[in-house]
Amino acid sequence: MSEFQGARPVIWPAKTNHVPKEVFVREDVYEEELRRFFYGNEWNAVCHLAEIPNKGDFKTHAVGRVPLLITHDENDQINVMYNACSHRSNLIETRHRGNRKEFECPYHRWVFNLKGELSATPPSAEYVPGFDKANYPMKKPRTEILHGIVFVTFGADTPPLSEYLGDAVDKIQEVLGGDGNLRLLGYQKVIFKANWKAYGDNDAYHAGLLHTAFRMLNWQGGKGVQWADKRGHRGFYGQLSLPRSTSFLKDPSLIEYRGANFEKGSQSVHLFLMFVAIRHMDSIALRYANPLSVDETETHYVYFGRAEDDESMTQHRIRQSANLLGPCGMVSMEDAAMFHRLHLGSNTPGDAIFQKGVKNEHTLEDTFLQTDESANLPGWIYYRDVMGFAKEQA
Repeated sequence: MSEFQGARPVIWPAKTNHVPKEVFVREDVYEEELRRFFYGNEWNAVCHLAEIPNKGDFKTHAVGRVPLLITHDENDQINVMYNACSHRSNLIETRHRGNRKEFECPYHRWVFNLKGELSATPPSAEYVPGFDKANYPMKKPRTEILHGIVFVTFGADTPPLSEYLGDAVDKIQEVLGGDGNLRLLGYQKVIFKANWKAYGDNDAYHAGLLHTAFRMLNWQGGKGVQWADKRGHRGFYGQLSLPRSTSFLKDPSLIEYRGANFEKGSQSVHLFLMFVAIRHMDSIALRYANPLSVDETETHYVYFGRAEDDESMTQHRIRQSANLLGPCGMVSMEDAAMFHRLHLGSNTPGDAIFQKGVKNEHTLEDTFLQTDESANLPGWIYYRDVMGFAKEQA
């Protein structure tokens, strides 16, 4: 792959634990990232089946600047379409979620069914000769579904999803409870004032240092393991070690754990580019993140329960989910400020330098402790290679 030049070449440091700060703030780099990653040979998670469980349900989403419409049709099939009229590309649906039998473009009144087929138009006698509605469906990207999660890719050479995810396939299944049979509880949405890579680079090292709540919950007192692969997919499981006293909480049920396995009471999978599946204590959540610009990233926090939950368990999960790991949750409320400060600081010269877990600055590790930041580095090498940045000579 040819080197990306942009306004000036990006020379990647020879040391594997160095990342040039300019890639977080350069507009030309960001535009190339959209082309090579978001619109390239990567899989992007856009929905879970529990978000559109009924016939007629739909959801809109975006990958980069590309709008998508996801539907559950009358034959129980899931359809992902570009959210644009096949006539003049007017945006078809503006709502985030809903239920309907068809979609009408308000511009020229073309009507599409849940499969994206053009079902009606105004009188077409003066349309192009031989006009046939069958030739004008809404276009669709390539789609696969795994453990209830709907993925799309725009690339021509993207490998099959199971090959792309590798060992992450089983790890996602474990986070979601084994079968992905979930029930939607709700959403929170936030726009972080930071580049998408600053958001996605969120490491395990900071957890017990930055987050007061994690220290209260003895995050560093339990044992855990991280993993990462050559595509930048990574994750961890951590052992829960709850405090003996909960007097610091007005509602101790916030950290009540009804799960059976304390050894893996906290688990997450972070897929490259920016999708996260997480189960912490009894909360289950997916996070879809999307870049809005070089310095803004929108993230949707989606909370789930298990389909078989009774009302007591449902309320417990609702209480725990957003209140613990939501954008303003007890555990993660400091993240937004850190993302923004990272972005501002990246306007200074030099490199971001990873330390925790790095045993050799010229090689990548293949095993990681719970709080190592070195698990992020395989993803950075993959990023460098796809972007085609020349590597500095050692």
